[in-house]
Amino acid sequence: MSPAAGLERAVLPLLRRLDPEVAHDLGLAGLNCLRPFWPVPAIPASLSVRSFGLQFSHPLGLAAGFDKNGDYLDALGALGFSHIELGTVTPRPQPGNPKPACSEFRQRRADQPHGLQ
Repeated sequence: MSPAAGLERAVLPLLRRLDPEVAHDLGLAGLNCLRPFWPVPAIPASLSVRSFGLQFSHPLGLAAGFDKNGDYLDALGALGFSHIELGTVTPRPQPGNPKPACSEFRQRRADQPHGLQ
């Protein structure tokens, strides 16, 4: 069993018992703590893509909203995303979406992301 699979088996059941917002924050904090021990993924050059005039090492990126304040960029980058979108930068903190902004679809299959049926 890989270290990531072992961690998932140990931590995921605990996180699922928590409020989704709290679980999200704890998950990000955990990623930040584990980041120094995470191996850098090898990305084959054949996955490289060019889009909107930008070159990416592969097509998998992370959309805005996951790390609202940009506090976990290094940890998220260590997971292997080719790009991470932060969203809008403002001079003052914004209130964000009403709570709960996080939700969980435990019954949804991995090949059915949010909003797609």
